[in-house]
Amino acid sequence: KDYKASLIFTSLTKYIAGHGNVLGGAVIDTGLFNWKAFGGIKPAYQVADETQWGLTQIKKRGLRDLGATLSPQSASAIALGMETLALRLMRSQQNAMKLATFLDNHPNVAKVFYPGLVDHPQHFMAREQLNAGYGAILSFDLIDGIDPVAFLNNLDLVICATHLGDNRTLALPVAPTIYFENSAQEREEMGISDNMLRVSVGIEDTDDLIADFLQALNAEYYG
Repeated sequence: KDYKASLIFTSLTKYIAGHGNVLGGAVIDTGLFNWKAFGGIKPAYQVADETQWGLTQIKKRGLRDLGATLSPQSASAIALGMETLALRLMRSQQNAMKLATFLDNHPNVAKVFYPGLVDHPQHFMAREQLNAGYGAILSFDLIDGIDPVAFLNNLDLVICATHLGDNRTLALPVAPTIYFENSAQEREEMGISDNMLRVSVGIEDTDDLIADFLQALNAEYYG
């Protein structure tokens, strides 16, 4: 509410559940959305309190008509994950900050993108808004001459996967996955290099995590 967010759409699959073993999402109405100004609410759903109009329609059409209902097993897994959410996020963010600092000082890394670093363009905004930490997602560019896919294959602890927000540290090459439909020129204009990797930092032992990146960065086949 402090930042005037009226509707929040969030994944339950990622940090909230934490283990990458369920599919789920949530819609959160902060009470700031003016449902009377939205013309898509079915008249039958406008008989209750106006603050419930939107959520009523979402439940009726999304859950009843489309069947987007959690299974009992998924609901249980999400509930269990929520019990440790604060602890897991704290650890993931601590690991991300330490990993970003390590990568930022390694000669085989050209650039690190993480709001916890002072040279990030949104660092001060993140410090103001994200008072519990700077998140657990970072990206970095390898120097020219290091194949990002070969680098990923040389990691032992880190998993090459498209998911994020997991207890395990996951990484992927950005250009041939997330932005594979964009041309090289479009990626360049967006600041997406062919050497960029995205990392979703997990809750592993910090020293083990950094050691894995260190051995991959120092691998002999890079010369």
